[in-house]
Amino acid sequence: MTLAPVRNIVVVGGGTAGWMTAAALSKLLGGQYRIRLVESDDIGIIGVGEATIPNIKNFNNALAIDEDEFLRATKGTFKLGIEFVNWGAIGDRYTHGFGKVGTELDGVPFHHYWLRMAREGKVSDLGAYSINTAAPAQAKFMRARPDMPASPLGDIAYAFHFDASLYSRYLRGHAEKRGVVRVEGRIVQVLQREPDGHIEAVVMESGEKVAGDFFIDCSGTRGLLIEQTLKTGYDDWTHWLPCDRAIAVPCESAGPLVPLTRSTAHSAGWQWRIPLQHRTGNGHVYSSRFMSREEATSILMGNLDGKPLAEPRYIPYVPGRRRKSWNRNCVAIGLAAGFFEPIESTNIHLIQTAIARLVTLFPHAGLDAADIDEFNAQVEDEYQRIRDFIILHYKATVRDDSPFWNHCREMSIPDTLQHRIDLFRSNGRIFRENNELFAELSWLQVMYGQRLRPKGYHPFADLHAKENVSAFLDDVETVIRKCVDVMPTHAEFIARNCAAGA
Repeated sequence: MTLAPVRNIVVVGGGTAGWMTAAALSKLLGGQYRIRLVESDDIGIIGVGEATIPNIKNFNNALAIDEDEFLRATKGTFKLGIEFVNWGAIGDRYTHGFGKVGTELDGVPFHHYWLRMAREGKVSDLGAYSINTAAPAQAKFMRARPDMPASPLGDIAYAFHFDASLYSRYLRGHAEKRGVVRVEGRIVQVLQREPDGHIEAVVMESGEKVAGDFFIDCSGTRGLLIEQTLKTGYDDWTHWLPCDRAIAVPCESAGPLVPLTRSTAHSAGWQWRIPLQHRTGNGHVYSSRFMSREEATSILMGNLDGKPLAEPRYIPYVPGRRRKSWNRNCVAIGLAAGFFEPIESTNIHLIQTAIARLVTLFPHAGLDAADIDEFNAQVEDEYQRIRDFIILHYKATVRDDSPFWNHCREMSIPDTLQHRIDLFRSNGRIFRENNELFAELSWLQVMYGQRLRPKGYHPFADLHAKENVSAFLDDVETVIRKCVDVMPTHAEFIARNCAAGA
């Protein structure tokens, strides 16, 4: 039997996930496939994913998006990293920057030389050796200068903050120009075919049937297709990631426009601060087991920089992932596939990687179990490695000021994470596995920033005389400082290049 080729794609749900998917597929497929996106104006979008990581630039570039135009349209700003306040202990502050920290010397990573001299108190804070952490400390920003490859100014890694609803609207424009058809309305029924249970069509409240060969579930945490229809199952990670609620509210902008997301730990969770051109996004992620909704709201509203611009929105969630992201003829993308709190801005990135993975393994005619199994195996690996990195933020603490932090400090963790911690505690060693998202420098900044201290360091760091190592560190710090001095402020850079209209 000759199987009909897959040509009719239905995306269920809009928002960031739906319109990223539709925009990417319409750009790639060039009108050769039929793509429809079904969404309802009556269904709200979570929209907490206003902060990103540098990989988002690859997605925008693939869509031939002009960066300044995109930032104007989304009222976006730049992001050099994430500042963490009160995580390792109350009063602690460190930044997980995106870029390099120092530079290798004779094949030995920079941080081993830094660890050697830190034992004698002869170093500055680790953040002084990276332009991505030194620049935002002075509210400075600029794009990398490709004409200066030997300078830190030639290698500045950055991402964005933007209004997620405006980003969805912007991508919708790109997708519809390339032939994507939006179907407005509520889905009241999902039809499955016999005998294999594949999805055949979704039925709208109006009675219209939207049929397809292949369905992409971007319906958010409810998982209309992947869970409510296909009963895929969900792995709940609350025992490792105890926060299960979020409250979000925008407020008026205040203070200097800093190119950082800020994450401030409270007594049973943490608060995000995301500066946009027109407002500041705020939210409180907390554990309902350790804090009431009323107390969580009071903490959030009492720690805003400016006047609130809306009523708080309450978002319950379960941290974890679907047991399969691809089930039958349906792939879940975005929050339909799983949910991580936005502490490391991973949710939009996971949309991006899911789209790329789907493109790589897209079905030709019928469905091949080997393709589906590979897709799901890659998703499982990706989610588990990100999961471990996020658990680290809770586990690596000396805080004992609340039942929540006592629980986090004492909780059991996955063996994979314990191995990484043990390896770092011994001699400061960090290894990136396969193509996992977070590289060695990310693990370094969070582990050291949250008071994990190695007993030793790489022995080759002792091959240079102490005074030479000290001079090497001083030189790196001096170069970084001089580079930051010549950078414009973040606000100045935006005003010159990508300021949004009123």
